[in-house]
Amino acid sequence: MQALPRLAVICPVFNEEAVIPLFFARLKPVLDGIAARYETHVVFLNNASTDGSLDAVAKLRAAHPNVFVLSLSKNCGYQRSVECGLRNAQGDLFVVIDVDCEDPPEMIPRFLELIEEGNDIVYGERVDRPEGAFLKGMRKLFYRVTRAIADEDIILDMAEFAMITREVRDAIAHDTNSFPFIRASIGRVGFRRVGVAYRREPRIAGTTHYNFIGMTLFAIAGILSSSTLLLRLPAYAFPFWAALVAGLGWAYGAHGDRCVLATLIVVVALYLGATVMAVSIYVARLYKNTLGRPNFILDTRHCALQPPYAGGTLVRRR
Repeated sequence: MQALPRLAVICPVFNEEAVIPLFFARLKPVLDGIAARYETHVVFLNNASTDGSLDAVAKLRAAHPNVFVLSLSKNCGYQRSVECGLRNAQGDLFVVIDVDCEDPPEMIPRFLELIEEGNDIVYGERVDRPEGAFLKGMRKLFYRVTRAIADEDIILDMAEFAMITREVRDAIAHDTNSFPFIRASIGRVGFRRVGVAYRREPRIAGTTHYNFIGMTLFAIAGILSSSTLLLRLPAYAFPFWAALVAGLGWAYGAHGDRCVLATLIVVVALYLGATVMAVSIYVARLYKNTLGRPNFILDTRHCALQPPYAGGTLVRRR
């Protein structure tokens, strides 16, 4: 009998003990509905949770043989956790979804339909979410600024809630960034893609692990990972800076005005300082990348891995 194509559902987890059973209760009927066409595996990514999250997954695994878990040796952050899942999960299709149900599992069949129609990437396009106008505005600004200055394509209003083919996963896995930015990697690799507009739902239980400072740091790191604009700005600004310095130098030489001299010193110092800062940031990132250190380490004592898989036949209509 020919093997069914495998869909690996990748679920990042950090201290979600109360949420995991509620999430799985919504996910299971969805997977049962496609069981005739796909072999489905649920792969929880335990990001070194300190509560009972691992025990909650173990209870599910005891009752459902298609549940697996990858445990990290320490909390490596959301992006590295997703990278771990994409590198280690086995299948023909992969979908990343958070367990808090802000991204509804019920959208997975629609994602599958669009994959079967010939798309390689189907992603949730977040058109609205249950949060204040300020935060929503900042998020939209982040996406649009990032896209405007990115070296390669960035998909607007996309996060990690997406379904991708094995070919896309393999292309993403070639990235060796010390700060993986999965949504930028998906935009970079190309392939045929389509978005599904939806409104994010309120968290099903528990409390969020994100705060404004954390989101700001993530946004800065994401921009640095997807753009070299900061490094290029000094070169773009150099002709204007040189002309300004020359003009101030001439003015000081002609009039000997101390205010002009002070302005000249400030202009030179600001330019040199900004240049050194930009170069230092990118040299530091380059250094970290060339070290080749892994972004995550598996704690194999608390892992339940998927069995080897030869691959099924994915029927697609183009």
